Amino acid sequence: MRFQLNFKSGKPVYLQVVDQVKAAAASGAARPGEPLPSIRPLAEELRVNRNTVAKAYTELENQGIIETLAGKGCFVRANNSRLKKDVRLELLAQEIDDAVIQAHHLQVGKTEFLRLAEARFDTFEQQRDVAKKAGEP
Repeated sequence: MRFQLNFKSGKPVYLQVVDQVKAAAASGAARPGEPLPSIRPLAEELRVNRNTVAKAYTELENQGIIETLAGKGCFVRANNSRLKKDVRLELLAQEIDDAVIQAHHLQVGKTEFLRLAEARFDTFEQQRDVAKKAGEP
């Protein structure tokens, strides 16, 4: 699992880690039983304090996304499949909230914002369809 942090986002680093693990678990990129990186090496890789990673892992465990096995490490829980859709929608809602705030700061109205979102969604679907067709024999 690869993590990408944005130190300028204003969002705490540990929450960025939490969101990325949740997204990976919800999308199936991190499968049940898959180990997470150990705290110390991950902290060194991300260039953050070990306590930051530990706090993220504690939050993930509290939310039931991962489990910690003493002496073995942290693993993606097998029983979070029922939460997949809820987790995906929650993560998407957070992204939409950020976009809405940005639209407000840029003085983009609701109608323009929704029209732009729909156009971007349609463009993405068209690009995906073209990529699918290009991959066919």
